[in-house]
Formats: sequence, structure tokens, C-alpha cells
Amino acid sequence: MIQNAEFILPGNRTGVLLIHGLTGTPNEMRIVGRGLNRAGFTVYAMQLAGHCGDEADLNKTTWQDWYKSVEEAAFKLQEQVDHIFVAGLSMGALLSLKLAAEHPEFVKGVGVYGVTFNYDGWSMPLWAKHFFFLLTWLKRFNLFQKTSFLEQPPYGLKDERIRATVAESMASGDSTQAGLAGNPFPALAEMQKLAAIVRKELPKVHSPCLILHSSHDDIADINTNAKVVESNVSAPTKFVPLDDSYHMITIDRQRRQVIEESIDFFEKIVASYALDSNRQQR
Repeated sequence: MIQNAEFILPGNRTGVLLIHGLTGTPNEMRIVGRGLNRAGFTVYAMQLAGHCGDEADLNKTTWQDWYKSVEEAAFKLQEQVDHIFVAGLSMGALLSLKLAAEHPEFVKGVGVYGVTFNYDGWSMPLWAKHFFFLLTWLKRFNLFQKTSFLEQPPYGLKDERIRATVAESMASGDSTQAGLAGNPFPALAEMQKLAAIVRKELPKVHSPCLILHSSHDDIADINTNAKVVESNVSAPTKFVPLDDSYHMITIDRQRRQVIEESIDFFEKIVASYALDSNRQQR
């Protein structure tokens, strides 16, 4: 049964939409959300369709369902603020970029956290690195659709204390806390489809992008994921490699740097809009 784990933190007239990753939960965006809210932003950590339930719930959805839930959340936030930024972790970063590509009229900037086009980090098994592209074909022919890729330590976390807490939460079966322990093949296939589409749409992204990615990402290598964004978007970018975290940068050792970089990046964009407005009024 799907539970509602999203949260809204009221603030000023600048909003930040936060998007979690595949099989994840809004909880993985909570620390960043609180940090942004303390800086004054209105924060909405939305919940992707099919998430915060069990694998069967997730497998009933497609990437189109996930993206539709992102759009709906953005429109909901838009009613409360004047400016919208969007930031996502892993697959959430893909969805953030897609929202920016399709809605340049209101997305003022993008936080690209640990973006994942390819599962090719150092902890991924060789078969996953080279054969995940076959998942879409397996789904098309209804093969191995009850199989899951089970996550293994370090679970995207360099901080051992947080890693132990997350592992305990995943084992408890409460998917609202740390998400599912496994990545079902059907859902991974949908993410592969989404990644291919977003890669093609990157030139349509004209909103400034803050790209934060671990140099030691265990899930998604920085060179074949984050740098793809930096090289292909049609927007100014700020690229920040993190050297003391793994994939889950929103909750790992450098989470405070993620918050500080995001606040600085978003505030500068808001200030530039305010300056342009003042000039037009003169």
C-alpha cells in the first residue's frame, strides 16, 4: 500500500521542488529541504508516482507516470510562489532536467544532484554496467519481470553511521523511510527509457544548472553522467565535484555543502531577476 511521504515547508515567494530517486522516498531530500527552508525558500519535496509502497506498486507505473507527478507537483508549487527552482537526486535529477527542458517559462534553475544516465559506478557489478541496456528488451518481451537488482553496501553512502541507519530502514520494510531494498527490473527498464529521452533533450535546457556529483560515486560515474549534462545543456552551469561522498550526496558526508552551494546558486539567480525588474521600472 502506497503511503504519502511528501512534505511542504512554507517560506518566501521563491520555491524549490525536490525530487527523490528511483525506489527512493522524499525523506532522502529532507535534510536539503530543511536547509533550503532555513534560508527562506518554500520547499516542496514531492513523491513520485508508484513510490513509497511495495515493488508491485512501483511496477504498475511508467516513466510517464513519474514525470506527470513531477509536473503536477510543479504546478501545485507554482500557485504559492513567484519563482520555481527544481532539484533532484539520481533519477530525480533526470526528471528535474526534463521539467526544465519542457517548462523553461517557469523553471529558473536546476539542482542536478548525482544525475544517473548510466549505472556504471565503481560498486556496480560488471554485468550491470554492460547489460542494463537490455532491460528495456526484457520488459518488451515480458522476461524476468519479477526479478530485482538488490542494493548492496555501501548503498551510495560513505558515512558508515548513516549507511547503517539506511540499511536498517530498508530491512524494516517501511519504504517511506529509506525506499525499497531492491530495484525491480521493470522499473529499471523505465528509467533506462527516461534516461535516453532526457539525454536527447539536454540541449533544450536553458535554465542555469548547478551540477553536484561525487568524484567517487559508487553508482554513477561522474565522467559519464554529470559531465554529460555539463557538456550538452544550453545554459550556464556550475560544476562542483564532491570528494568525500558517494552517490547519495543529499544525506552523505557533504550534505551541508550541497545545501550551501544550492542556496548560493538559487539566491544569485533570484537576485539577478530582481535587478532586471528594477532596471525595467526605471
